[in-house]
Formats: sequence, C-alpha cells, structure tokens
Amino acid sequence: MKTLWQHCHVASMAQGTYSIIEDAAIVTSAGRIEWIGPRQSLPTMTADRTVDLGNAWVTPGLIDCHTHTVFGGNRSGEFEQRLQGVSYAEIAAQGGGIASTVRATRAASEDELFASARQRVQALMRDGVTTLEIKSGYGLDLASERKMLKVIRRLGEELAVTVRSTCLAAHALPPEYKDRADDYIAHICDEMLPALAAEGLVDAVDAFCEYLAFSPAQVERVFIKARELNLPVKLHAEQLSSLAGSSMAARYQALSADHLEFMTEDDAIAMAAAGTVAVLLPGAFYFLRETQLPPMDALRKHGVKIAIASDLNPGTSPALSLRLMLNMACTLFRMTPEEALAGATTHAASALGLGHSHGSLEVGKVADFVAWQIERPADLCYWLGGDLPKRVVRLGQEIFS
Repeated sequence: MKTLWQHCHVASMAQGTYSIIEDAAIVTSAGRIEWIGPRQSLPTMTADRTVDLGNAWVTPGLIDCHTHTVFGGNRSGEFEQRLQGVSYAEIAAQGGGIASTVRATRAASEDELFASARQRVQALMRDGVTTLEIKSGYGLDLASERKMLKVIRRLGEELAVTVRSTCLAAHALPPEYKDRADDYIAHICDEMLPALAAEGLVDAVDAFCEYLAFSPAQVERVFIKARELNLPVKLHAEQLSSLAGSSMAARYQALSADHLEFMTEDDAIAMAAAGTVAVLLPGAFYFLRETQLPPMDALRKHGVKIAIASDLNPGTSPALSLRLMLNMACTLFRMTPEEALAGATTHAASALGLGHSHGSLEVGKVADFVAWQIERPADLCYWLGGDLPKRVVRLGQEIFS
C-alpha cells in the first residue's frame, strides 16, 4: 500500500545533520520510503492513503544501539546501599553487582525474562524507539546465554520494533570460573560462540575490556573467533581506565566502541580510520556519578561518528527513555541537540551495521519515523522526561499514537 504523509516538517538526519525540509511530504510503499521532499515538488501520483500529520516535525525513528534489556531480578536495593555509603566493591563482595543479576537471570524462565523485558522495550517504543540492540551477558554459561538470546529474538518477532541481538558472553567472569579467566575465554571461543552462531541467535559479538573484566589480549581471542564466524564485533572500552581497547577494536573494524570516558586521542585516530562508531552512554556516567568526560574534542577533531544510547541495564543505567539520554548528552557531554539527535539516529544505525537501511529519512531506506508535535527538533533534547505527543511509524505502518 502506498501512503502519502504530508503537512509536516522533516529533519531527515541525512549525513548526520538536521537536513531540514520545510512543508514536506513523504511517500511510503512496501515498508520503504519511495519519495521525500518539499510538498510542492511532489510528483503526480495516486496514493492508497493520505495522512495529514498536522504540521508535526518528523525525524527518523530513534535507535537505541546499546542496551542490556533482558535480565532477571532488580538491583534498586544496591542503588540505595550506594547512596548510604556502601562501595561497589563491598556490594560485590556481598554477592551483589553483576553476580546477583547472573543468579537471577539463570534462575528465571524464558517466559519470565520475556515478560519483564517486554515492558522495558515497550517503554522505549513509547519514547520513539523503532530499532534497538539488546545484549546477552547475564547468563555466562551456554544454556543461560542461549536462553537470553532466544528472548531477544522473540522480542523482535512479537513486538513492532527491529531488534539486533549481540552476544556478550565475555561480560564478566562467572563464579564457576573464578580465577580462570583464560579458561572461560576458551570456553566462549570453542563452545559458546560456535553453537550460538550456528543457531542463528547472534548478529554481533561484544566484550567488556576493563581491568575488572577481561584484558585486551583475552578480548582479542574472542574477536578472532567472531571473525572466523563472520560476525561483526563491538566493545565496552575505556569506561574506567585506559587500556587501548578501542584502538584494538578498530583494528578488527569493530562496529562500535562504547563508553570511552578514558580513551585517548590515539584511540580516536584509530577509530576514525576504521569507521568505528563511538557510542557514548550518558546514563551510566550520570548514575555512577563519574567525573571523567569522554574526549569530545578529540572525537570531533578526527571525525569519529558519535552515537548515544541508553545502556539500559539493572546496575548502572536503569534508563527507560532514550530521549532523556539525548538531554544528558547535551548537558553532561556538551553535545549540541543536532549532534545528539544524529547520535540516536544515523550514527546509531551505523553502530549496528544498519547505516545502509536505517537512521535517516532517504529514498530506499526503511519507513521508520516519528511525527512529533514540537516546535523545533531541539525540543527532543530540551524537555526532561514526559510523554511528548507523537505518532510512531515503523515500516510505513503507524504503531503508536
């Protein structure tokens, strides 16, 4: 069915800028954009349906390119403990932290994990998200990682949202491998990744490169296996210390390196050369009350694409609004509203390997967009929370109003 969407203004985000079209029209067909431009230039055509968008501002559907949406349990108690002066190390020694989420996730059934994750995904969708990535990494054994990845696939099948599935088995050291990190990496490479990839559950492979997780050498072994399996890689890097993990990720043409508070200019140069996207996670920065800012000047100087994501997870960023993350990116990281919106659209699409089909409103790309009742695009970064009036369209079909 061919649909004409008109009486709107468009921020197409082509080339990572607003690329504004005043008094615009969009023609969609078979889930794709067939035509877009000024309404006065609309070619003669017959549409099956015409939709008046009431002078709304239309942007691409938002893309949340880094989440940990599937997990068991709840860590609000740890949040309360930290505010009472208990350190993260002390909480971890008590069995808290990622270990507590691993226990809860392993104990939960697939249906239980799906039900809780479904609520969180729906909150993101109501906020304008039409595409998101979800990582595993709270199972840390083959059966539990498979269970998480199956839930991730199911979310994409049962909800009107595009979901990319990332295997993050190298997220933390499971208790059964205490003091045997190399053995666990071998298990990931020799058994977990080949099995999960063969089952069609994995779109990309991620790892946590940090002194409290895995070393660059250990992560590189995971990347080598991913390359053998023809899977793209991503990396949690430079969040707490500088290990040149982002430079190593760039050597493997990683889709993205994420967090990056402690990255260096050399890391930025390597990422720019490789086309690796810098995914910044202001929610975790805020929630952990960090003070080390990502090197914004170096990222801009060398032309590294900058994406913004929620990092939705139970421990360090329980964020249910990507739009709130855009405001945080502006206020905490001093990004402009235009940069932030590009970070949740076109650059976020590149961070998922979807830049050819998603992230901007251009002919041939998927017809995923949001019609916002706002005064200007900067309003998306300006308003703190709340539910802005909107229509959310995915593959040319309205899914939320």
